[in-house]
Amino acid sequence: MKITDVTLTMVAWAVPKGSYPGQAVSFGGDKELAVITVSTDEGVNGYSFMGSAMRSAVDNAGLLLTYLKPVLIGQNPLDIGRLWHKLWRCNRFASLVAISALDIALWDIAGKVANLSIHRLLGTCRDSVPAYASSAYMPATQDYAEEAIYYKSQGWKAYKIHPHARPDEDIEISRVVRNAVGDDMVLMLDSCWAYGYEDAVRVGRAIEELGFYWYEDPLPEDDIYNYVKLRQKLDIPILATEYAPGGLYGLTPFILQGATDILRGDVRVKGGITALNKICHLAEAFRMKCEIHHGGNSLNNVANLHVTMAVENCEYFEVLLPEAAQKYGLVHDIEVDRQGLVHAPEKPGLGYEIDWELVKSKQTRVLK
Repeated sequence: MKITDVTLTMVAWAVPKGSYPGQAVSFGGDKELAVITVSTDEGVNGYSFMGSAMRSAVDNAGLLLTYLKPVLIGQNPLDIGRLWHKLWRCNRFASLVAISALDIALWDIAGKVANLSIHRLLGTCRDSVPAYASSAYMPATQDYAEEAIYYKSQGWKAYKIHPHARPDEDIEISRVVRNAVGDDMVLMLDSCWAYGYEDAVRVGRAIEELGFYWYEDPLPEDDIYNYVKLRQKLDIPILATEYAPGGLYGLTPFILQGATDILRGDVRVKGGITALNKICHLAEAFRMKCEIHHGGNSLNNVANLHVTMAVENCEYFEVLLPEAAQKYGLVHDIEVDRQGLVHAPEKPGLGYEIDWELVKSKQTRVLK
């Protein structure tokens, strides 16, 4: 079996507008989603999505076609490990987002050839995990409380706050949400790298007292020195960070220097299914968890789900809100049941059907 072509079908995506902490990271507007097709000489195609509510696929499309496509043409798509290393060596020129998208498509081919779901190929550990609702930035403190109450009423067991990135307000939001949902809902805080060390300590101590489950990305992703100090100062588990420079390899100093309690990553920002699986097993070797981050689009989240089902050290599945800005391009997307659980796909490959009618109606161009 040989790879014969890689194409990107660009699809118009009108995304509802919003932002994450401090309004520094906005999403929404007119974006383009890329449906990536890796074709083979045996007629088995692999698919993935590229693009998110924050960044159009066009930002990475040219890099993918210029630097990464030539690496794959003529190669056996089942040699995923070898091809991942070849793709990774292009990371100076092409983004991790582009590398990730191709790796996911290769795994889709492998599952289809084996007639197995990807998590079966990775080594299934379970068939369901609890989901948590992960807020967007909301102007009013009470909005967070009302959203958390709603998801609790729907059977969800956990809620994560993306606050205002202003310490006093963030503490108040955390307090109001805890009072609203009571002590029987798991709460997390993701400050999106917003604080300096002193403010990070102050917010961390406050949410410790409120019984929060983890404290995510309080400091910039390259501030390992202060992450070490912060972890020594606080009792609440520190979770850092999906954007550690260097992808898979950038997490090594976080472990060796004791800068975090829990690792973080997803298929989009770390280098695909291959890299995320490595990260989870790296964490496992140190008896650490690796909590998987939202994937940026619907098919990336499916890929995240496969890895989640194939490891034991990821406790939750992240569902980033608002869902209207995150779910697009599939006939049926991942659903959370009334017990607050998501379930393992069982069809071959990624196992979720692309909405080809939508793709056809919203197609803007095909890039080769």
